[in-house]
Amino acid sequence: MLRHAQDVLTVADIARVMRLSTGTVRNHITRAIHKTGARNRHEAVRIAAANDWL
Repeated sequence: MLRHAQDVLTVADIARVMRLSTGTVRNHITRAIHKTGARNRHEAVRIAAANDWL
């Protein structure tokens, strides 16, 4: 999920690519933000990339 979030895709775009609902995508991104301690999805992507989680 965060791999797609690192692009400039919107939640709707990610949902379409992954064939999920926008709510599901939003929930997954929110969980990733909380788990990484990030303030937003872009920071979560940076943290995940820095830790080789992507």
